[in-house]
Amino acid sequence: MIFLNLFLIFLLGACLGSFANVCIYRLPKNKQIISGRSSCPKCKKKINWYDNLPLISFFFLNRKCRNCNKIISTRYFIVELITGIAFLLIYLNFKNLNTVIFLSILVLIFIIIFFIDLENYIIPDTLNFIIIGLALLKNFLPNFNTSLIHEINQSIIGGMVGYISIWLIIYLYKTFKKIDGMGLGDAKLMAGIGFLFGWQSIPFVLFVSSILGLIFVVPSLIKKQKNMRTEIPFGPFIILACLIYFVYGSQLYDLILV
Repeated sequence: MIFLNLFLIFLLGACLGSFANVCIYRLPKNKQIISGRSSCPKCKKKINWYDNLPLISFFFLNRKCRNCNKIISTRYFIVELITGIAFLLIYLNFKNLNTVIFLSILVLIFIIIFFIDLENYIIPDTLNFIIIGLALLKNFLPNFNTSLIHEINQSIIGGMVGYISIWLIIYLYKTFKKIDGMGLGDAKLMAGIGFLFGWQSIPFVLFVSSILGLIFVVPSLIKKQKNMRTEIPFGPFIILACLIYFVYGSQLYDLILV
């Protein structure tokens, strides 16, 4: 029975990962995400339900569209797998139903933002506002025992600090370099992080996301595939740093304060 429950949770996550793929493809194009059947990005033909089964169809079709025989992006499989695993980990680590549902929705939004920004260099305002709305809602949920901030004033201060920190970087970079270094989507995402974790999380998330971004871009700089003016998506690194803070933030701060 336990294994059946775990399988169903993973399957639910994979199915919602399939929905996340729809959002990742359609939101940057300003297309409806609820109505309309899925279609192949290459030949535009509708995809049959049996060719759209989470994880399974990717292998049954040998990574190719049944109609045009073009390669299906591995991203579809990766998103479904990550979402399934994330839902399973949340279910295993948190017992309160409100917490499980909240964190599952939050991680789903994070996954969508991660891949949209990675592929399109934008973060839709709708997704950032959902994070901010969830962050405010959490303060009123009963028995919500996580490392998130649970005091509305601290949450609001965190949101303000998060937004201003990125806005200031954008302003100073544009003032001295005369070009845009980051987008306001990153500022709104950081505001959401501040609303979730409070202002205390902002220095950690900024520092770790910058290190991760540097690790990502240095090999390309060495190979001269990119230069210092090349645009890179910063949202994925903010999200990764946020997840690190969620899991290890309190332990890391304990080490610093010892």
